Amino acid sequence: MIIGPKYKIARRLGASVFEKTQTQKFAVRQEQRGRTTRPKAKSDYGLGMIEKQKARYSYGITSKQFSNYIKKATDMRGNSGDHLISLLESRFDNVALRAGFATTRQAARQITSHGHLTINGKIVTIPSYQVKIGDIIGIREGSKKKLIFSTLDERMKTLKIPAWLKMDFEKKEFTIEGIPTSARTELMFNVGSVLEFYSR
Repeated sequence: MIIGPKYKIARRLGASVFEKTQTQKFAVRQEQRGRTTRPKAKSDYGLGMIEKQKARYSYGITSKQFSNYIKKATDMRGNSGDHLISLLESRFDNVALRAGFATTRQAARQITSHGHLTINGKIVTIPSYQVKIGDIIGIREGSKKKLIFSTLDERMKTLKIPAWLKMDFEKKEFTIEGIPTSARTELMFNVGSVLEFYSR
């Protein structure tokens, strides 16, 4: 997915949706910018659009992909917001990031699409693949000595993994033990505003 100037996009959205903007320097600049510029009033549509963009860029997906997730979430029974988060968190590249196999979302997309990771022992090269409870995510045997995994041992020692992932330190494998999700307070976007935007 071609994104464009990340700093400019993050400033426009008012959120550090990219890894390179999640720094103290960026936060300070945003705060200083807020003091010197008067924010323009936005319509409800404009505010909804911003929340949608925050969500898209947070997970690194296209507008069409995101629309498909919205449709699937709203077609499911129960809380559409919870379903949407679960669908996004269940993406193979997102799980690779949460498990610590990669340090950035872009790197997670790369290692999944290049076939460095397996699901239940089989190579899967689709970053958007939806993992399921019981799936075991591991490193392809031929990729274990690759430079991209050279610091994995150290990262795994201090890794804070979600409750729905179970780590096997020796095998460097992770098992999906629950429905992938994320607390809404940890998200960079408002789920309710996003769903309302699409319901117009």
